[in-house]
Amino acid sequence: MWISDAWQDFELIDCADGEKLERWGNYFLVRPDPQAIWSTPRLDGRWNSPDAQYHRSDTGGGRWSRTRLPESWLIGYRDLTFHVKPMNFKHTGLFPEQATNWDWVSRVIRSAGRDVSVLNLFGYTGAATLACAKAGASVCHVDAAKGMVAWGKENAVSSGLAEAPIRWIVDDCAKFVEREIRRGRRYDAIIMDPPSYGRGPGGEVWKLEKDLWPFVSLCADVLSDAPLFVLINSYTTGLSPSVLTYITESIFTKKYGGKSEAQELGLPVTDSGLVLPCGASCRWIKG
Repeated sequence: MWISDAWQDFELIDCADGEKLERWGNYFLVRPDPQAIWSTPRLDGRWNSPDAQYHRSDTGGGRWSRTRLPESWLIGYRDLTFHVKPMNFKHTGLFPEQATNWDWVSRVIRSAGRDVSVLNLFGYTGAATLACAKAGASVCHVDAAKGMVAWGKENAVSSGLAEAPIRWIVDDCAKFVEREIRRGRRYDAIIMDPPSYGRGPGGEVWKLEKDLWPFVSLCADVLSDAPLFVLINSYTTGLSPSVLTYITESIFTKKYGGKSEAQELGLPVTDSGLVLPCGASCRWIKG
């Protein structure tokens, strides 16, 4: 398991009965988590007095209650600074378990000894984009949601990367990759964080189990002749790390050589000393 254990401004304090107690900077949140199926005692008093708590609805979605939060606030990770704010579907605009991947892509880019261009697909609010840019790469950030791309630009400003070589694109990721291939544009590295289900700006429907294989196959054609890495993230519980490894080995290793490694991502739990699993990642690297 790859564990994101270098946080200062975020802490997973406890988790039980399908919920987790977290600290985001100076604020304490209770949010649902389907992995926390155990019923261990909730001994930390902050369970009873969070600044905000998200409640799922039986009809879908949910709502925040006990909200004593500003509209947004800043938290930092190493030399990056992110805007955090509660969203309609329990999210905050940041997945802290991904920090181990931000560290990894930073190390690979810095050790490459050459200019590196990165394509970040389903880029969300830009954390991985900024980690790559801070390490010295040029980045093309693509997401279908205009609001998420705007949020990513805000994070770039707060991280001191307003003038970094980042292209911010609002588009359907598959259509964008197809056009880049036709234009002859190539990238040394690809990051993708595809959703389980989603819609593009033109109403395009995305279903991970059906669309991931052809999408990853397509992305192989937008890699440069000297590719560096590919990083694929999955939050769908039905896709194990082994599935992601099989995909990358069958597509990238077969074409370029190199090797793949996939693991669960995890966040350390302060009160129990255990680690909460938070999805899976697969890292393919050419070197």
